[in-house]
Amino acid sequence: MRTFDVAVIGGGINGCGIARDAAGRGYSVFLAEQNDLGSGTSAWSTKLIHGGLRYLEHYEFRLVREALTEREVLWSIAPHIVRPLRFVLPLHSGLRPAWLLRLGLFLYDHLGGRKRLPATRRVDLTGPIGAPLKPEFRRGFEYSDARVDDTRLVVLNARDASAKGAEIAVRTRVISAGRAGDLWHIVQRDLASGREETVAARFLVNAAGPWVDRVIQGPLGQSEARHVRLVQGSHIVVRKLYDHDRAFIFQNADGRIIFAIPYANDTTLVGTTDRDFTGNPADAVITEEETDYLLRAASEYFAQPLRREDIVWSFSGVRPLFDDKASKAQEATRDYVLRTEGVDGQAPVLNVFGGKITTYRKLAEDALAEIGRRLGPRGGPWTGAAPLPGGDFAVDAVDGVEDRLAHAAPCLALSTVRRMVAAYGTDALRIAERLGEDLGHGLHEGELRWMMMHEWARTAEDVLWRRSKLGLAFSADDTAGLAARMSTLRDQAGELAAAG
Repeated sequence: MRTFDVAVIGGGINGCGIARDAAGRGYSVFLAEQNDLGSGTSAWSTKLIHGGLRYLEHYEFRLVREALTEREVLWSIAPHIVRPLRFVLPLHSGLRPAWLLRLGLFLYDHLGGRKRLPATRRVDLTGPIGAPLKPEFRRGFEYSDARVDDTRLVVLNARDASAKGAEIAVRTRVISAGRAGDLWHIVQRDLASGREETVAARFLVNAAGPWVDRVIQGPLGQSEARHVRLVQGSHIVVRKLYDHDRAFIFQNADGRIIFAIPYANDTTLVGTTDRDFTGNPADAVITEEETDYLLRAASEYFAQPLRREDIVWSFSGVRPLFDDKASKAQEATRDYVLRTEGVDGQAPVLNVFGGKITTYRKLAEDALAEIGRRLGPRGGPWTGAAPLPGGDFAVDAVDGVEDRLAHAAPCLALSTVRRMVAAYGTDALRIAERLGEDLGHGLHEGELRWMMMHEWARTAEDVLWRRSKLGLAFSADDTAGLAARMSTLRDQAGELAAAG
């Protein structure tokens, strides 16, 4: 039986962040994810690295401060997948007054030690920035946050963890986990082959996201667990609504806000909703009510009303918020709670509740403090200064990386150059050394091989929706052809392995 220092259940952003931090400090790490990396909550975010302006209304100043600080940290270690984004907040005469918004934005500018991101400013919406809006929206504010490719953030953390010695097992379900003195005996099953293996670990981390209570009740064998509040958030992706590069943040009469954000393949992302959810998180789909809400809320501001026929894609996910007994889903805390169980001499388990993608790295550092307390410390925090794979360039040097890729692979369209750099950073230059055949929409066989060999991509869905957003461009026939090509590549890899 193989024995690890740390075993992690869950391959979302929190699980992969913890695995990366632990492996980098010298702990031996095993991570099991029952589906694809980042296929749960981490795939269905609003794709933002942000402090959470509206959380100030709920007096969550520590959470906002920590998240605002993390914006520039994550930008510095992953400048390819984290990009600054300016948000336009129109003044609405019937909602929050200008003085209140200005006060909130002043706090937002100063709570987190902003260094490089531009400060808030007033904006005249009668010009080009406000052109998509109804004429009554004449004034507003513009402030800074950042966007992120959420699933690539997960994959890059897993890649770095693997490079530092962690074992990453995708499509591997933990069947049971029982204590044997100071060790956990963990039975896990490869869902493709059905093969089961038992591994041992000195410390177990339950980072299963919306399934965290189910892991406690199932594999861990506890009779009852009610620690998380499942909140469904849904988004719609519509045809491009405007030409400039800003995002909009819109207030609504119910106290909530929604975003309209420039998105992939000339589209606009609109979201999100907040509604309590029961059932299996894997079954979450956008409801008719949510669709109507987003169309109606956006149409309150845009001069051209949004219609159902404008929707090109929609998605929905379940956030595992810590159950703080808030009366409304939108008021439930986005902060994280870590709870370690196991008396001295007994194998400990750390259960991870809640959290948001922006603060995953700090969550991981707090988890490592617990691991160090139980297993003995091995080095201090390090992830805030170490680039993620492909992120080894300055935040203002993205154009230079794009120029290098365009020179190395002149056959690539400019849109493909930008997409690849935004996904892989400097690793795009390695992929360009063996591009191979264009499989459609700028996806070359060399990039596909990279996803399969280095990023655990197993299916066309992994490639089109989590390693990239090319699913917005691929037709059903294109997707079937991609799946067939992946099958051929797997067969070829198996033949090479068998040959020796």
